[in-house]
Amino acid sequence: MKVKEKYEKFLTVEDALNLKRNDVRENYGEYINSSIVQLMGILDFDKHFVRAEGTKVYDEDGREYIDFLGGYGALNTGHNNKEIWEEIQKVIGLPNILQASIYNMAGVLARDLALITPGDLKRSFFGNSGAEAVEGALKLAKIASGKTKVIYCQNSFHGKSMGALSVTGREKYQKPFKPLVPDCYGVPYGDTELLESMLKSRDAAAFIFEPVQGEGGINVPPRGYLKKVRELCTKYNTYMIADEIQTGFGRTGYMFACEAEDVTPDIMCFAKSIGGGFMPISGYITTDEIWKKAYGTVDKAFLHTSTFGGNTIACAAGIATLKYLIENDLANKAKEKGEYFIGKLNELKEKYPVIKEVRGMGLMIGIEFQEPKGILNTITAGKLAEASKEYFASLVAGKLMNEHGIITCYTLNNPNVIRLEPPLTVTIEEIDKALAALEDVFEKNKGFLGMGLQTGKDVIKGFFKK
Repeated sequence: MKVKEKYEKFLTVEDALNLKRNDVRENYGEYINSSIVQLMGILDFDKHFVRAEGTKVYDEDGREYIDFLGGYGALNTGHNNKEIWEEIQKVIGLPNILQASIYNMAGVLARDLALITPGDLKRSFFGNSGAEAVEGALKLAKIASGKTKVIYCQNSFHGKSMGALSVTGREKYQKPFKPLVPDCYGVPYGDTELLESMLKSRDAAAFIFEPVQGEGGINVPPRGYLKKVRELCTKYNTYMIADEIQTGFGRTGYMFACEAEDVTPDIMCFAKSIGGGFMPISGYITTDEIWKKAYGTVDKAFLHTSTFGGNTIACAAGIATLKYLIENDLANKAKEKGEYFIGKLNELKEKYPVIKEVRGMGLMIGIEFQEPKGILNTITAGKLAEASKEYFASLVAGKLMNEHGIITCYTLNNPNVIRLEPPLTVTIEEIDKALAALEDVFEKNKGFLGMGLQTGKDVIKGFFKK
């Protein structure tokens, strides 16, 4: 069949807009990933959403939901922010991708970032995804230092491209792709003694870490950890790379989470919310000194590049997003709302033993659940605890979405934790709705087995068959 004949069978954008839920499932399952469709369907997470604004999204039946997932931290300014969109419209018609030139918007965004990032961070490189930002940061540290060793944290998440995966601290994601990039070594998060023992040889190019571990389960390090890391990296001549991809741009109650301890990294990765929820954009920012060591001569200027990195529309979105964040004081508002939210969640923890711990900073919050114990777990030969580790948070998230219109999800490295990362524009009233929904779920579903039998029969049956 010729291309033109095949084209007659194409679905257009207009056709796509008119698809129903089952059509969406069929296309995605047939041409992208059928296993994802199956998994999402078990918990009724495959709804067809057709409209979004601010903190709200709407399905094809017109039902309203409040988004407490926030694109894993990519929607700090909410869905379809009108003010940011209006700014983006101003650059439509300009050359968007033109390598035989120097991008105007990229230079402005880099300048703005230099003004708001900690310390003497100045030089930016722009890419498209968080993983790409990490790749660039690792390469920068290696070329500037002349070293190859990289230290990372266990239970971390920095991305799934080969270099980023090599410093992502979960065996599940690493094992199928080994051998990974060599000379990468993991240490426990928050452990500065072991970190120092790894740095003493002075052969490490970089130590990369998250100021708050996101996919690890919203893990906040001990107070003083960031300062000690800064001290050790300086002492042993190792570059400190802060991955602020999820924590940056107001999420934790600070513009950047490193500011909680007044720390300036040597290299800082950013992504997600800088695109304003519209454009994929990422990057890293570093000092003038480090950048000049790496790429400061003509023969090195093109050693690391990105075709779409720094394009006009993406950078315009970044400029507009920074403007919106600062003018609306979203970092401070996240701090205030986060303190309220965490306080109320801890009240639920006192009331419902199923909650093991509430932790977080600002509006980056995780709820970890207890593993079931006792005679029922004994009877099932530990299968209940096994299922709990992998699915309890999913079952809670399913209840919240399907019964209460509250969208959330679990963290990738610790699926027994649900994350609460709404847009920073969320209201106290919306937070109260999420709290009431959580209490209703815990009150009506005492224990994992009861919830599992009602919400995820197929999941639990699969576990008990093992």
